[in-house]
Amino acid sequence: MTPPDNGPLLWAVVPAYNEEKSIGATLDALAAQTDTRYTLVVVDNASTDGTAALVRGFAATAPMPVHLVHEKERGTGAAVDTGFRHAIEHGARLLVRTDADCLPAHDWIAAARAEFARGTEMACGRSVPRSDEHPTPVERLLPAVIRATALYGRYRSAHRHPRYRAPYVLCHGHNLAITADLYLRCGGAPRTPLEGPPEDVVLLNRAREHSDRIARAERMVVHTSLRRLRAWGARRTLLWSWDRRYRPAELGQVHVR
Repeated sequence: MTPPDNGPLLWAVVPAYNEEKSIGATLDALAAQTDTRYTLVVVDNASTDGTAALVRGFAATAPMPVHLVHEKERGTGAAVDTGFRHAIEHGARLLVRTDADCLPAHDWIAAARAEFARGTEMACGRSVPRSDEHPTPVERLLPAVIRATALYGRYRSAHRHPRYRAPYVLCHGHNLAITADLYLRCGGAPRTPLEGPPEDVVLLNRAREHSDRIARAERMVVHTSLRRLRAWGARRTLLWSWDRRYRPAELGQVHVR
């Protein structure tokens, strides 16, 4: 299952918890990249369905090396940290991440590699709704709404402390790239439960304390699922993204399927 440690220096990490119904499309999108000179790590976050079996089947014919690792500690932060550190231990110098319900654009890897070539140490890509989920006209406005609310983050006093070397930028955990060097320097993603502080914002702010080469990368595009928006509605979804100001009464509901 684990190829020899002589693969490409760019690795992609995908955390997955009970994604048997969704991860197949994500893997297909990763296999269809214009640049397949990378290694894929899928982190099975204590799934109880057939997620791991699907990944094993994909690995048998994938155009890139595939590692399947397991993380019993529940939470995206723990899964991401395990995946990134596994990649670094096996020689990764450049890291990208998406989620198991997302479809990276066909040139996502190429766009991330171009950002790194420009000297960017952390790139935060663009998120758009998945077209195969047939978003309504209102749902298509979600990226614009998120951009507007993210302006608050740039001017929020907590994000403007002198210790930060780079401006705050809109960051989606399902679409980011970071060098292995910066990941280790800043301490990596927090191993917090999913209902805890947003692990992508924490990682961004940790990175901002150690680098001034952090940028929005509009050419790095990931098509993201609308399932949380449809399950919770726009208000609750936005409040969830805004420092978890909404949390469902049953914490198990944070895993929207």
